[in-house]
Amino acid sequence: MTLSSEAYLKGLMLASLDGDAAAYRLLLDDLRRRLLAYLVRRLGQGGADTEDLVQETLIAIHNKRATYDRAQPLTAWVYAIARYKLVDHYRRGGRRVMVPLDDAGELFVADRGGEAEARIDVERALATLPERTRELVRGVKLREDSVAEVAARAGMSESAVKVAVHRGLRGLSARLRGEGGRDD
Repeated sequence: MTLSSEAYLKGLMLASLDGDAAAYRLLLDDLRRRLLAYLVRRLGQGGADTEDLVQETLIAIHNKRATYDRAQPLTAWVYAIARYKLVDHYRRGGRRVMVPLDDAGELFVADRGGEAEARIDVERALATLPERTRELVRGVKLREDSVAEVAARAGMSESAVKVAVHRGLRGLSARLRGEGGRDD
């Protein structure tokens, strides 16, 4: 296969999200094999526990697939789910075990779960802003477009964009501190 594992798996995921059932079956089959290898290395050849954990992870992936951010690496997202399922498994067993995370790189890309979670948090916070302010903040602060570019797209002066972005950020900050905040 000439595509990297990430590109191949992400392609299958995107096709499946667009309704391709065959791609979804291929994705789940491939992930099942990768997850089994990943979990066997951590749990040993335990048999039933390992298979159950693979199935739990695949079910979680299936149930959460609509939350997958197409702009993010798929394998980091899958890796985060597998890691949480493994930790839950250890908690259920009442064991306290250190799970080495270093060797996951051979199966998956680097874990960027924190980045994905941060992006989700930012998107939730931005959703509380009025649409126009939200788009101005996205342009200037997230996409790092110049104020002039954002102003031209919005049909506003640069000063008005700066003021709107400042007020939007101030409102977000106040909401995050629990102070309410205005929707300027």
